[in-house]
Amino acid sequence: MSTVWMSELSWVDYRERIQRDRPPVLLPVGALEQHGPHLPLGTDGLLASAVAADTAGQVAGLVAPTLSYGYKSQPKCGGGQHFCGTTSVDAATLIGQVRDAVREFARHGVDKLVIVNGHYENQWFLIEGIDLGLRDLGPQATLQVMRLEYWDFMTPDTLADVFPDGFPGFALEHAAVLETSMMLHHHPSLVRIDLLPDDGPADFPPYDMYPTRTDWVPPSGVLSSARGADAAKGRLLADEVSRRMAEAIRTGFQRP
Repeated sequence: MSTVWMSELSWVDYRERIQRDRPPVLLPVGALEQHGPHLPLGTDGLLASAVAADTAGQVAGLVAPTLSYGYKSQPKCGGGQHFCGTTSVDAATLIGQVRDAVREFARHGVDKLVIVNGHYENQWFLIEGIDLGLRDLGPQATLQVMRLEYWDFMTPDTLADVFPDGFPGFALEHAAVLETSMMLHHHPSLVRIDLLPDDGPADFPPYDMYPTRTDWVPPSGVLSSARGADAAKGRLLADEVSRRMAEAIRTGFQRP
């Protein structure tokens, strides 16, 4: 089969692909988190999976099933934990999932694993899971792991085209123009344009409070206006991200 989806292969076909082609395996990691009234709760995982699939098609790779529960939503980049539907895991849980995944893919014979993060809050716990998984495998292991956040592959020139009035920054772009545009490109049937809010940008102080001050966050959960999002911008962003991620995979696994 020519599919990029690991879950669509039998174990025999998967083993053959791994042994014959030595493909990079891309593991998307997302979250189940509110994304305003207009986007689905699974947006982070859906986008990480979509860009992983686009990239895998360019590097003859495979895409593993998405890890769909992420670390706790933070007010300044995800709106926070007080929204119904946001379903998060503790750091130790996410670390353990990634640690186990690293060990398991190494056991399969995978030597190139790419962890594609789609949820801002996951980053440090993905790093810890990778570190512990590689420690478990020991210095004799042949597996190399690349971790990336897909939005880091958006260039300033493209962001200037998408935001002619100025880019508000990735943290405030939660459920706003970037994610809405990419969802309109990848999953248009899941976007409710009729419910598009016009909140933000949110104005946070330079400190955090615990318990969380939920009144800091716009009621819709959107931290910056999603007005101006469209499928053409989503395609522009998706094409650049997948192309530059593919370039990174081709070069990043070359040992010195």
